[in-house]
Amino acid sequence: MNNKIPLLPFSAPSIGQQEIDAVTAVLKSGWITTGAKATELETMFCEYTGCRHAIALTSATAGMHLLLHSLNLKPGDQVITPSMTWVSTVNLIVACGATPVFVDIDKDSLMCNAELIEPLITEHTRLIAPVHFAGAPLDMDDIRSMASRKNVALVEDAAHAIGTAYKSQNIGSQGTAIFSMHPIKNITTGEGGMFCTDDASLAEHIRRLKFHGLAVDAFARESQGRSPQAEVIEPGFKYNLPDMNAALGVEQMKRLQEFNQKRQLLAHRYHQLLTDVDEISPLSTPGYDHQHAWHLFIVRLDIEKSGFTRDQFMEALKQQGIGSGLHFRAVHLQKYYRENPPPGLSSLPNTEWNSDRILSLPLFPDMQIQDVERVVNSIKIILSGNKK
Repeated sequence: MNNKIPLLPFSAPSIGQQEIDAVTAVLKSGWITTGAKATELETMFCEYTGCRHAIALTSATAGMHLLLHSLNLKPGDQVITPSMTWVSTVNLIVACGATPVFVDIDKDSLMCNAELIEPLITEHTRLIAPVHFAGAPLDMDDIRSMASRKNVALVEDAAHAIGTAYKSQNIGSQGTAIFSMHPIKNITTGEGGMFCTDDASLAEHIRRLKFHGLAVDAFARESQGRSPQAEVIEPGFKYNLPDMNAALGVEQMKRLQEFNQKRQLLAHRYHQLLTDVDEISPLSTPGYDHQHAWHLFIVRLDIEKSGFTRDQFMEALKQQGIGSGLHFRAVHLQKYYRENPPPGLSSLPNTEWNSDRILSLPLFPDMQIQDVERVVNSIKIILSGNKK
């Protein structure tokens, strides 16, 4: 990259003085691990999404791990999930000894649907884990109906979906959904996740598993003194979110609507400016009633028309001072899974087509409209310079 060109990162968290002050207050309080702020963040998630129970965790990956553990997956069990996702879910399925069964995606939305999932269900299917993608929601009515009819557990991978709504209901309002609060997400706790469910029994189990399998939560107390009655009910883990992270999340939640409105404005401008760029195709947006959270602005590069591979194009953007992301290289095309393919791996043409062509353009609340214009102008310069 030319060092004289200022770098526009692919993503950056929006951290204001209110977040800094909130975290500082926790650091000065003498109580920095899980406590009142984690509880406050959980309450805010319940109020925002409409879910009955919310459990703050160190990551969305932790939430998926606890769910899979609670299902007691064993060799021979199957979990249906897209390969067009981050590797964590599939890694966890394999680590549990179960088998991932990859479902293909719609070519233009990057999301699966009930029609694609249902033929993959067998007597060994224990869980379906579809992915809300880039801030857009899955078409959940048919998926929920199918999972209920087949008597298979369902979890929504909502890592991209804080602020996403489906048919006037926020994602997380029913069933079980797992959110991410990683630094590139619509809100952040530095690192963190939220497990939301309307199942009281499951919520109790996840709360126990997240903190060593103890019978009471670490913050089931009025003071900093430990309850001597706490005993291990079952072997658990250490996935509780500290208050110094949760305090950041509390302040971020207060700004979620502001953040997502800005994301929507930036995405709208991208769509306007890219209409005459034949080599670039944004994702389609769902035709059903929804509210897009615009977590990512993903486009596909026409590698034949442009004369670039996707990786070459991302490097050319970098040379123009434009950061970009890859969400995602399909899991079954990663080195480990190429060398150790899951049994029965079937053809995934839409997944593979997109895996070779997708990239994420810069999109975050502190960007300005002129930043979007700069990105698109850089794209045009790169493409015009490669025309024969």
